[in-house]
Amino acid sequence: MLQHLGEFVNTESPSNEVECLSRSAQFLHDLMVDLLGTAPRIVTSEKGPHVHWSGGGSPKVLIVGHHDTVFPLGTVAARPFTVDGDKACGPGVFDMKGGIIQVIYALSALEDISHVEVLITADEEIGSYASRELIEERARAAGAVLVLEPAGDGDALKVGRKGVGTFVVDITGRAAHAGLEPEKGVNALMELAHLVPQIAAIARPDLGTTVTPTVASAGSVENVVPAAARIIVDTRVVLPEEKSRVEAALHSLVATTPGAAVKVSGSINRPPMHESAAQKLFALAERVAPEVGIDSIAGISVGGGSDGNFTAALGIPTLDGLGACGAGAHADHEHVKISKMGERSALVAALVAALA
Repeated sequence: MLQHLGEFVNTESPSNEVECLSRSAQFLHDLMVDLLGTAPRIVTSEKGPHVHWSGGGSPKVLIVGHHDTVFPLGTVAARPFTVDGDKACGPGVFDMKGGIIQVIYALSALEDISHVEVLITADEEIGSYASRELIEERARAAGAVLVLEPAGDGDALKVGRKGVGTFVVDITGRAAHAGLEPEKGVNALMELAHLVPQIAAIARPDLGTTVTPTVASAGSVENVVPAAARIIVDTRVVLPEEKSRVEAALHSLVATTPGAAVKVSGSINRPPMHESAAQKLFALAERVAPEVGIDSIAGISVGGGSDGNFTAALGIPTLDGLGACGAGAHADHEHVKISKMGERSALVAALVAALA
């Protein structure tokens, strides 16, 4: 497992880098042929290839993951896969290449995997716009979903997630010479400054709703009144009804600077994953865990989204956080605990056997 994990991590696969993702998909294709005996289907998309493996029978469980990573092209060259004691380190090792390797080995240990499907997508880190339809189609066919996102704190499974969305607020002004005639310009940066506190005020922390301006840009050169500005906003909601409120509030933003215009795009594209969606499968995990030497297992709700948000919103039983145990997702210190890889692989195998 560790050897294949190192090869997989060093097969760089940043989101939107289709050529790299094609090599990553080929790696998974070859590994599945080697360990599972049959080849997956490679599903092309504008964002890169998805890898869809089927046991051949009528599906009873769908296992969902993604092989794209958040790290820019060239990160692997600067920081390749390494082992430091119990830590396996490298870009994407925790989110989520470790979990993918673990599940392929889990399935290879089972006598009957004819009722199992595995879907490893190429665009989860950038919203799953090119894979959502396929994920939902296969989830409906299977009726139960296991998600390979990394384990939570304390190696916990993830039973609830916030809904997630990104909005872009574009501000249009008018350029003018900042020294000679600034009064003839419409300063988009000034309008940006007015809008940021309005955007932040949409949040409802008491309801678990966060609305956070995260990236801002304006202007071109130092002696020109900025003619354009942009704010990127991260949104998270717990309650389904908050989705429509937040979307309406953001799309109703208007300019207060005379002559400026505001355009808002985006939505909360991942609906909340309510804990009720995981209840049945988490109970099953608690039941099978002792069979593979796990005395107790915890379930937590987290702020981040995953493809499990989509399947849970359809009313399909969904259990998340079944991937690698470790820490540091999306960070330079990202790592997997090697000593937990076999244990977590065995847990997934036990769940699959019980379901399929």
